[in-house]
Amino acid sequence: MNNPLAHIKSSVQTPSSAEKTGDAVSGGSGLGSRPRVRTLLATPLAAWIALAVHRMVSKAEPAADTRSYTVFLGAILAASLVAAAVQPLWPGLRRRMAHLCPIFAAAVLLLGLWEGITSGLRLLPLPYFPGPASVLQNLLNDRVLLFDSTWHSLVLLLSGYVLGVVIALITGICIGWYPLARYWGMPVLKVIGPIPATAWVPLAMVLSPSGTLSAVGLVALAVWFPVTMLTISGIANTRASYLDVARTLGAGQKYLILRVAIPAAMPSIFIGLFMGLGTSFLTLIVAETVGVKSGLGWYVSWAQGWAEYGKVYAALVIMAAFFSTIMTLLFKTRDRVLVWQKGTIKW
Repeated sequence: MNNPLAHIKSSVQTPSSAEKTGDAVSGGSGLGSRPRVRTLLATPLAAWIALAVHRMVSKAEPAADTRSYTVFLGAILAASLVAAAVQPLWPGLRRRMAHLCPIFAAAVLLLGLWEGITSGLRLLPLPYFPGPASVLQNLLNDRVLLFDSTWHSLVLLLSGYVLGVVIALITGICIGWYPLARYWGMPVLKVIGPIPATAWVPLAMVLSPSGTLSAVGLVALAVWFPVTMLTISGIANTRASYLDVARTLGAGQKYLILRVAIPAAMPSIFIGLFMGLGTSFLTLIVAETVGVKSGLGWYVSWAQGWAEYGKVYAALVIMAAFFSTIMTLLFKTRDRVLVWQKGTIKW
């Protein structure tokens, strides 16, 4: 008599105990919905330490750099305090702060360490290793030129990337599906594909009528090989059972390619897109340094020629934000297309 009741009682109580265990794990890891006080105060404390370091070493820095960097650190300190005060009323902000506060605090502490090593102790030689205050001031002084360079780099990158992806998808689908195309196409891939796109810079400058077209072509070439290879792999490895079922239901050649093989190959295609995006960044910067009169690569080369290394580091900061944003957008697209794989890789 008691066994069925005991079984029901235990089955009812199991979820609640699991939820308690999950809550304990999330609270203990510091990533739950309610951040601890020390987590909330980590960023303000780090900003205060960075400000103290800056006050100690600012005598050796220009007044303009000191003023801008003090305002920057003060803004971080004020924003972190306001966020800590507001987060109880904003669940989304509370979750983000619980996860990101330690990272932001570490980043601000690294700024203080960077300034202490460069501007304070002078352990690294100038002008090759400027302090963060100098880099920030160069960002502010050259904001118009940096914005123009970023815009030109975006146009070149997207033009070359889209062109390379379109060509790669066509060649990858043809080689992966048709045996005749595979027979003639694979030798071309084996010969041309492994050559780095940057090795074609001298030839591109001779053949192309303009530096912009050569840069677009080099970026497209850098994207073409990885996307083509992964597309071939995805198409060729489509499960035979999928194709057999579609043929049994009367599917034709076009339907098999567009509605069966390509959707089955999408995980592999996206891996190729990510690989191609990484190589396109490198190719873009190299192409801009040799044949283009604008862009972030051109800006870095120009600043290095004048030994303005503060401008070089400012451009590197813009590159990090620029490329990371594009990579994030591609991950968002991947999550929408491959819904069943969402969450496997976070960015």
